[in-house]
Amino acid sequence: MRTSRRAIVAFVLGAGALAAPALAFDGAPVNNKDATIPVVTTLPGAAGTVRSKVPAPAQETSLSALQYAAEGGHPGAQFKLGRMYANGDGVAQDDVRAFEYFSRIANAHADDSPSAPQAQIVANAFVALGRYYLNGIPNSKIKPDQDRAREMFSYAASYFGNADAQYDLARLYLKTPDASREDFRYGARWLGLAAQKGQHEAQALLGQMLFNGDRVPRQAARGLMWLTLARDSAGTDEIWIKESYNRAFAKASDDDRAMCLQMLEQWVQGRRE
Repeated sequence: MRTSRRAIVAFVLGAGALAAPALAFDGAPVNNKDATIPVVTTLPGAAGTVRSKVPAPAQETSLSALQYAAEGGHPGAQFKLGRMYANGDGVAQDDVRAFEYFSRIANAHADDSPSAPQAQIVANAFVALGRYYLNGIPNSKIKPDQDRAREMFSYAASYFGNADAQYDLARLYLKTPDASREDFRYGARWLGLAAQKGQHEAQALLGQMLFNGDRVPRQAARGLMWLTLARDSAGTDEIWIKESYNRAFAKASDDDRAMCLQMLEQWVQGRRE
């Protein structure tokens, strides 16, 4: 489904409802008709400049080449520069400039085909914008705006099928203090989609919910399965995932652990096919 570029101008000012496959709370597909998810819809950089080991003349030449390509409308160059300014990688950290580069991509390529070579770059730009809107940029015109963040995540999640966007969107639905039953249903399904695609943070959160029976029927073995997958993919700084797995493993019964192993074997087999 293609969406008119006019509907996306100025960072997705409005968009129609898009469909997402319905999944059970455990992340497994179900047979009922697809559920319609309403489109109402942190590359924000860390402070400090990262020094590059590349000699200064070569670094300046590389930066100039990127800037030239970016000014010519090349989305890959624009995204690379956006990341550099967001992270202070070889340039002075500047979230406003990063936001501008990501915005150029979103405005120019919002209705590119999801199968286009640059589709994931475009989707990642929407995710970056969503995270900026979620937190805002200090001392700038970009203020925290959860509704706009939801628009960014929802578009990338629905149209491009981006797993990071699906996870971020799920968190918005699930973590809202006054979340309705309908909000939770949407959030759980987005979480299941992201987990099935291998997004390890989504796997960890889904695993927690299932193992603990947090607003869903408790499925200890399946929850432990998702937590195991998440633990294996987690970075060294993602302590919360490893701690969640350790707590669940310690509480799990022998039957839960045995069933978890069977589920993991089925998961691995399914990924190979």
